[in-house]
Amino acid sequence: MLPRSRAKGLWETVRTLVYAIAIAAVVRTFLYEPFNIPSGSMKPTLLVGDYLFVSKFAYGYSKHSLPFSLPLINGRIFASLPARGDVVVFKLPSDNRTDYIKRIVGLPGDKLQVKDGLLYVNGEPSKHEQIEDFYDDDGATIGPVRRYHETLPQGGPTYSVLDLSDQGSLDNTEVYEVPPDHVFAMGDNRDNSQDSRVSNVGFIPLENLIGRAEIIFFSTNGSARFWEIWNWPMTIRYRRLFNLID
Repeated sequence: MLPRSRAKGLWETVRTLVYAIAIAAVVRTFLYEPFNIPSGSMKPTLLVGDYLFVSKFAYGYSKHSLPFSLPLINGRIFASLPARGDVVVFKLPSDNRTDYIKRIVGLPGDKLQVKDGLLYVNGEPSKHEQIEDFYDDDGATIGPVRRYHETLPQGGPTYSVLDLSDQGSLDNTEVYEVPPDHVFAMGDNRDNSQDSRVSNVGFIPLENLIGRAEIIFFSTNGSARFWEIWNWPMTIRYRRLFNLID
């Protein structure tokens, strides 16, 4: 049998651990959740190896805000619409399990179309201004890629996109009319993104939104193997740490 002092110390340790886990669960469920970027569909805004925080409260809460998408919330509570240009994490509508991250470009009732690589919102073209080419550092992109500042119509935000070609498979589309309680999202890497332009993604129910991407808290180019501890510091993209996501 443990002495009373040791038993009390053990109990205090367990209680502290339980409190810490409970606080972390509350923060992760209702405030901020970490995500990492596994693909290049949001280049140049987000790179493979970026780690970011997503605000869970930005658009209210649904069952997908909860661990394992527990069906404890019907619809969405404390709901608010995302703004055009927000970068959001959502559950893929076709399976309600896979996490995707894209940029919202269309809200309920909007009509969207891509023509010759240019995005039109309610019949108005977005503004494209070519800037310096994009070079990747993770080996996934060979050579320079054309980069543009894209500005959404009607005083919308400006952000960077990549465009390899104006005549790719997703550069000329039908007109998409966003139904009620849904949004339309696209990746910033326009020719390498599975997004609302394809049937596997399509329109995104508001219920599927998890939160808004806010800040990059860590980033690595992945060039060091996990056991090469001495190389880890050289793989960190220090310039990206604590960058806000536009």
